[in-house]
Amino acid sequence: MIYYDDYQSIVGNLRIVSDGVSIIGLFIEGQKYFMNNIKGNLVRKNIDVISKTKKWLDDYFNCKRPNPKDLLLNPRGTPFQKRVWHLLLEIPYGKVTTYKEITKKIEEQTNKRMSSQAVGGAVSRNPISIIIPCHRVIGSNGTLVGYAGGLDKKKKLLELEKIK
Repeated sequence: MIYYDDYQSIVGNLRIVSDGVSIIGLFIEGQKYFMNNIKGNLVRKNIDVISKTKKWLDDYFNCKRPNPKDLLLNPRGTPFQKRVWHLLLEIPYGKVTTYKEITKKIEEQTNKRMSSQAVGGAVSRNPISIIIPCHRVIGSNGTLVGYAGGLDKKKKLLELEKIK
C-alpha cells in the first residue's frame, strides 16, 4: 500500500508519498517526473510519517532550517541516482553547489570518470524534492539551471533560504 497526502506551499501543491514507514516521494504538482517510480495502490491518508513530513515542511517554509535527517527517507532509484541524492543531502541550508562539484565527488568516490550530464539526469529525477535539496544545485557559471519543478520555483526556494 502506498499512502499520500497533499501540502500547500509557496511553490504550489506538494504531494507527499509514503510506503507506510518512510517517505518515498515529495513532488511539486506539475513537475517533470511527477510521481515517477511510484507504483501500487495509492490511498490518500495522513499517516504518521506524512504528518511528520508536513511539520518538517512547516518548519522549512518558516525558515527554521529543519534537518532532513529527522525524516526517514527512502527514495526509489538506481544505485547511481541514490549516490547522487545522498550527496545532495550534504549541501547545507543556505548554500549551493554545482553539477560539476557533485560530479567531482562521485569521481573521487568511485574512481571512475563521470559526466556532469549523468549527474544532472540523476538530480532532475530526485523523487523527494525540497527535503533532498536538488534546488541547491546550480550551473558552474552561477546560473539557475535544471529544476524539474520549474526555475521559478527553484528561485523561490533559494530566496527563502536567502541564497541570491
